[in-house]
Amino acid sequence: MKLSKEIKVALLGIVAILILYFGYDFLKGSSIFSKSNTFHVVYDNVDGLTASNPVILNGIQVGQVKEMTLLTDRGNMVRVDIEVRKDLQIGDSTIASLGNSDLLGSKAITLHLRNSTKMFDGGEELIAFKETSIADMISSKSVPVIDKVDTTLARVNRLLDSEAKGNIQQILANSNKTTEMINDILRENQRNINQITGNLSQLTSALKQTQKNIDRLALNMTEITDTLKQVEIKKLVRDANSAVNELETTIAKLNSNQGSLGRLMNDEELYQNMNRSTEALNLLLRDIQAYPKRYVQFSLIGRKDRYKVDATGRVITLEEVKEMQDANPDEFRRPAPDTVKVAPADTTKRQ
Repeated sequence: MKLSKEIKVALLGIVAILILYFGYDFLKGSSIFSKSNTFHVVYDNVDGLTASNPVILNGIQVGQVKEMTLLTDRGNMVRVDIEVRKDLQIGDSTIASLGNSDLLGSKAITLHLRNSTKMFDGGEELIAFKETSIADMISSKSVPVIDKVDTTLARVNRLLDSEAKGNIQQILANSNKTTEMINDILRENQRNINQITGNLSQLTSALKQTQKNIDRLALNMTEITDTLKQVEIKKLVRDANSAVNELETTIAKLNSNQGSLGRLMNDEELYQNMNRSTEALNLLLRDIQAYPKRYVQFSLIGRKDRYKVDATGRVITLEEVKEMQDANPDEFRRPAPDTVKVAPADTTKRQ
């Protein structure tokens, strides 16, 4: 069966139209062979969103913007139809967020899937959300700054009016006069300044010399310290310990009955005897001073020794009396009492 030329031309035109339609959809990003669902979102402003812009989920494109319609009956809001993959679990809590997809300002719709109580099959309206763009952030931050700059410029302009300009010129003139006065003072006191500078130089030199002396003193102190370290400290300690040991031995002997001092310190009977002897000697000296004729007699013809018995019963010769008088002259010069009484011996013990 042969087809006529008209039928062939008609079939070719139909095929061309189909290829053009599907090719256009493919260029827009539509998937020809995959199934999809269509949902719509209503925004108050799309900010440059166009058809075929991507729909993103977790950073992956899962659909595209299909169509945008201006809703004049809803305050000129914009209805955006999006086409997404059919296998996505989109429900009543899914949020379609409009924002920038890159730093250049390209727009995209990002889906945020949450736990939904009702799942959608297509054609339903999703929850709209609009992210703040970089331009909006810059605008919100820059507008207050610009207002402050304008206010500052206005204040500067008010300060720079005619009266303020005169004040500023006067201030500058006063500054120039002050500078000239300072220069005059410096010129007049140049000699003093030079002298002060010279004194400072001398002081610096003196400080340097003092620093050298201090360093030398520190070196000497170090040498003295090293010398002290080399002294035989151990020998000195041993000698001191030996002296202490000898002192302890001497004290121990004094506390014992060994030796004269030890016996004198510890023998009570010896102490009592010495005490009685001393008292008897004292009485004898006083008696000799009071009655010297009892003991000493002078004769032109001859000499006769006299004897005296002391309180202890010992006989004292004339020679012993003279020795006692020579040894204790002060006792014999004292005025003699009327009577001499012998005091009883002290029997109390020493502590």
